[in-house]
Amino acid sequence: MPLNKSYKQGRINEDVKRILSQVLRDIKDPRIPPLASIMRAEVSTDMKYAKVYISFYGEYDEAEVRKGLKAARGYMRRKLGEQLSARYVPELTFEIDRSVGNAARIDELIKKTHTGDK
Repeated sequence: MPLNKSYKQGRINEDVKRILSQVLRDIKDPRIPPLASIMRAEVSTDMKYAKVYISFYGEYDEAEVRKGLKAARGYMRRKLGEQLSARYVPELTFEIDRSVGNAARIDELIKKTHTGDK
């Protein structure tokens, strides 16, 4: 991929992430955790599809979160289209990003081993 295309793709990914992060704060669905964050977005090169990685703090039923995101998908896509200057508005799919939870778990395990050494 030429350098200017990869730069443009990266910019589009960041724009989608930024816009959806703002839109996510406005959603009042109780199935979506209040401390949810968009971690990254990967938009296809043809702008038809976007995979959005979402993370949340705390214990929530993942199936219910997915249902809430699926219900809000149309609203989020419409708001994305209003703010994104592009020919197409990508179809959104959501993936749960577990990296924050995994990092917290690893940090907790490290703290336990350090307190056990003393």
